[in-house]
Amino acid sequence: MYTSRRQILLSGGASLVGLASGLGRPGLSRAADRPVLTHGLQSGDVGTDSAVVWARSDRPARAIVEWATTESFSDIRGGVFADALPETDGTVKVALTGLPAGQDVFYRVRLQDIAAPTIVGPAQIGRFRTAPADRRTVSFCWSGDTAGQGWGIDEARGGMTIYSAILKNRPDFFIHSGDTIYADGPIQSEVKLPDGSLWRNRVTEEVAKPAETLAEFRGRHKYNLTDRNVLAMNAAVPILAQWDDHEVTNNWWPGEPLTRAEHLKKKYSDPNVLALQLRAAKAFHEYMPMRFEPAEPGRVYRKIAYGPLVDVFMLDMRSYRGPNGENKQTEYGPESHFLGPQQLAWLKQALLDSRATWKVIAADMPLGLVVTYDVDRNFGSEAVAQGDGPPLGRELEIADLLRFIKSAGIRNTVWLTADVHYTAAHYYDPNKAQFQDFDPFWEFVSGPLHAGTFGPNALDNTFGPQLRFVKAPDKGQVNLSPAAGYQFFGHVAVDGRTEQMTVTLKDAADTDLWHVTLDPMKA
Repeated sequence: MYTSRRQILLSGGASLVGLASGLGRPGLSRAADRPVLTHGLQSGDVGTDSAVVWARSDRPARAIVEWATTESFSDIRGGVFADALPETDGTVKVALTGLPAGQDVFYRVRLQDIAAPTIVGPAQIGRFRTAPADRRTVSFCWSGDTAGQGWGIDEARGGMTIYSAILKNRPDFFIHSGDTIYADGPIQSEVKLPDGSLWRNRVTEEVAKPAETLAEFRGRHKYNLTDRNVLAMNAAVPILAQWDDHEVTNNWWPGEPLTRAEHLKKKYSDPNVLALQLRAAKAFHEYMPMRFEPAEPGRVYRKIAYGPLVDVFMLDMRSYRGPNGENKQTEYGPESHFLGPQQLAWLKQALLDSRATWKVIAADMPLGLVVTYDVDRNFGSEAVAQGDGPPLGRELEIADLLRFIKSAGIRNTVWLTADVHYTAAHYYDPNKAQFQDFDPFWEFVSGPLHAGTFGPNALDNTFGPQLRFVKAPDKGQVNLSPAAGYQFFGHVAVDGRTEQMTVTLKDAADTDLWHVTLDPMKA
């Protein structure tokens, strides 16, 4: 029995679709040609009483979504329907509400043929765990960077196996720290490895060139959803997704002209990044199981409250930044924006309002690592840091945030990030920093999920980061394939009794590389 006839759609009405088919063909009424779910199921942005679920149809259809607390669906507790339409490439996102806290929830999706409503396609079942209302143990994983640098799905090597390692940990949720796709990196059918063997990619038409059209951006998301490891994890683990640069193109900033040498090599036809950004953002929001924010459609930054022990603050370090220049401004202004004033004000207030023991700040870029913007010219800053010394440029914004966290008495902030394609633990120590008006904190870096791996970046001493652990290829080694063994994710467990947080850095074989246990500070 449905709790309501129809709930509000998060994405304006859409549904489930096929691996590579279009949506324009007419509905067929033969039972042998029923509408089909073809890219698995996803859930995301889960709280104590709600979650978002996602699917896609191979044609215009009505998606019927039901949920229960048993896998047999003998106790159907609620449901909703939504329509899979060409306008959203057949994707659908709906909010399941009124869910019980701290409970395994099973959801079932079926497709009803529009032309012949008596015909319903086969069901698929997913599951997730809602956030607890009490202080019970919570665990989650994070990483970023999927199908980058031309390393796609090689079936002979098991595909994107790190997703199976994450699933093995049975986390309550998974934070995808950005670069959910590599829209700008062509995937070739074969790549020769240093040992002479071949990496053989599965290839589709949409991934053979840098994405420019909406269909090509959508195709990148669909490509990742053909990997069996990704599909299995998505069906069982909620995703908290954010974006970075490769959802659009490498190292972009809003309004950037597409005139860098890198852009010319990719042969973009648009004069600036805005047109790409609009198409990329539409595809990203169609394919990620994220809440819809009516106040700012397309917004990525948000807070996910996962019970009394953990609040997750999902940041967007891409959409509101100023130009990627030298990053040496001495005063804060539009040229030195990174989060931007509106997001920064939101983050401060959200941190101040948080009553969770741990405030997890999910950043799509690290704070203290120097990342070059234009590698062809060896020019500019892509991230926050630009070199040793007092705060300049974007560091002014971060200094202001860190000062606020200290002065407001906000305790137990931990930063999680990816982006740089290796794994590391940084302890930010004000006693060893150029800017010292902040409380010490940890930043943990882990990635890539399935992409090329690179040597470690230089640390900037502005905020005093101390390297406590790193695993990366030797300096000078670039774009090592996933076969080289340098693919990483992180695991976080918060003990329900002691409230201690244990952070473990892991590799694709689920090997524990390093860990630390943090004691919570009382307010």
